[in-house]
Amino acid sequence: MTSPSTTTSPSAVHTATAPHRLGSLGPVGLVLAGGVSVQFGAALAVNLMPRAGALGVVTLRLLAAAVVLLLVCRPKLRGHSRTDWGTVIAFGITLGAMNGLFYQAVARIPLGPAVTLEVLGPLALSVLASRRAVNAVWAGLALTGVFLLGGGGFDGLDPLGVAFALGAGAMWATYIVFSARTGRRFPQADGLALAMAVGALLMLPLGIAESGAKLIDPTTIALGSAVAIMSSVLPYTLELLALRRLPASTFAIMMSLEPALAATAGFLILGQSLSAWQAAAIALVIGASMGAVRTQVGRGRVKPPEVDS
Repeated sequence: MTSPSTTTSPSAVHTATAPHRLGSLGPVGLVLAGGVSVQFGAALAVNLMPRAGALGVVTLRLLAAAVVLLLVCRPKLRGHSRTDWGTVIAFGITLGAMNGLFYQAVARIPLGPAVTLEVLGPLALSVLASRRAVNAVWAGLALTGVFLLGGGGFDGLDPLGVAFALGAGAMWATYIVFSARTGRRFPQADGLALAMAVGALLMLPLGIAESGAKLIDPTTIALGSAVAIMSSVLPYTLELLALRRLPASTFAIMMSLEPALAATAGFLILGQSLSAWQAAAIALVIGASMGAVRTQVGRGRVKPPEVDS
């Protein structure tokens, strides 16, 4: 495993303070803060879609996030190995695909079921990555809660929307792996900034094809930038920092909290209420996530697994 260098340039030193302070939250706190940010950003994005379309929103989100991260981090382009570049490019492709598939899903099915289906990807990863049988129990409990949150089934949903959501879940699991690898190969959030630029370039032609001149409307740009900060810059940076110290299996199960956070954001921003059945499902998901964290902390496992080849 290759660890990021602790020797930085003056520009990198300038950006090191904020991640260091964020890191004081602890890996679990970082993941929770990122989850809150991304789900409230998703609620804002739902309101933006009628103005710019699904691919237009993704393009604005990734472009704005890439610009912010590149300006703040000012990553070095030299001194990286071929493996480093291969990792960051794969991470960028994953970012673009994950966001594109998810927004195509929420354009066809409601946000709640879309997030519920998407989280199955990290849950599957948690079972595959964990070496302890008890984590399969936590994953099973979380999975039960996820399906209950979806109403016990997904009958009547657009099949294409379901397929897009499941595809986004697969990309989410891939994102977890490549976020951890990128965080270990690049200092601070440099790798994330470069990967975000790759993802933005990947989505730009698709966004232009769908939305055209709508992408340069000042109001749309402002809202898209807000979505980028809430749904990309903050959560991805926090998760990248967390994955340097948190096992991938624990991180993946904690992603089960996303449907609960999405329901909260939907209630506060979109006026969506929860039934008692859905509240019980959320409690199951939260209980599973807490159990997973306590299991890992109890064994003193605070370093991510060595998934690099």
